[in-house]
Amino acid sequence: MSGGRRWLTATLMALGAVTVGLLGGCGTSRGARSFSITASTAGPARTAPAGRSVADPRHARSRAVTGTRAPSRVAVIVMENTEYGDVIGSPAAPFLNALASRYASVRNMFAVTHPSLPNYLALTGGSTFGISSDCTACNVGATSIVDQLEQTRISWRAYMEDLPYPCFTGAGAGEYAKKHDPFVYYTRVADNRSWCRRVVPLTTLSADERARTLPRFIWISPNLCHDMHDCPIATGDRFLSSLVPPLLRSLGPHGVLFITWDEGASNAGCCRLASGGHIATIAAGPEAKRVLG
Repeated sequence: MSGGRRWLTATLMALGAVTVGLLGGCGTSRGARSFSITASTAGPARTAPAGRSVADPRHARSRAVTGTRAPSRVAVIVMENTEYGDVIGSPAAPFLNALASRYASVRNMFAVTHPSLPNYLALTGGSTFGISSDCTACNVGATSIVDQLEQTRISWRAYMEDLPYPCFTGAGAGEYAKKHDPFVYYTRVADNRSWCRRVVPLTTLSADERARTLPRFIWISPNLCHDMHDCPIATGDRFLSSLVPPLLRSLGPHGVLFITWDEGASNAGCCRLASGGHIATIAAGPEAKRVLG
C-alpha cells in the first residue's frame, strides 16, 4: 500500500469508517461507522457503485469516496449528542450549514451506540473494545489510529479544550471531560511519554497555526459547553465559527476538515452495527469534494 493510501486509510479510521469507504471494501468491522456521502456539487447525486459502503441501502444516492493523492493535512473536530436534523437545516447552526452547503456533507452516518466513550473509541480504534459506559478508570490495551500514524511517520496532535496539561489522565478538570478524550484511554499512548505529550490543551492550536507548525493529523475535542453537550447548538455553532476559519486557512490548499458528532439523541441506526443516532458529518476545505467525491 502506498504512503498516500495508508494516510487516507488513517483519515477514514478517524471517522470510524476504517478502510471500508475509501478502499472499496464491502463490509464493516464492529464499531466502525458506515456512511453515504453527498458532495455539494452541481447536478444530481449519483448512485454509489458496487463495492462501496452505503449506510442504508434505502438511501443509496451518494457520491463514491475516491482519490489517491493524500491530503496534506486532515483535521477532525468531534461535537456532542446532536441528531442530524437538529444541525442540518437548523437556524441555530448557520455557520455549520454554510460549511455543508459550500463543501460536502454525509447524509447517512450513524453513531455506534450510547453513551459517548464507546463512540470515541470506535472513532480512534475501530472498536468499542467491550466498553459500554463513560468509565474513567478503564483503559484499552489495543492499538489505535496513533499506532498507524506513528508507523507511517505522520505527525499528529490531539487538541483538548480545557485540558490542564499534556499526559493528564484525570476524570475531568473544569469543562474538560476525559470521556471525550479517547487518546488517554489507550495504554500504548498514556504510558508513552512521547506520545501522550502530543495530547495538548486547545490553546496550543492558535500558536501552532501562527508558527505554521500544525501536524498532518489534527484532532480537536471542544469542552463540554462548546461541543453542544451542556450548551445550546447555537453556542457550539458560534464557537466553531471562530475556530474553523483560521484552521481551514492553516490546513492549506490540500487540507480537509471533518466535523462530526459522537452520537445522536435517538437510537436510530443501520447495518446491524450502529444504533447511536443519526448524526451529521461535514467535510470542509479545498480537498473536501475531491476526497469525498
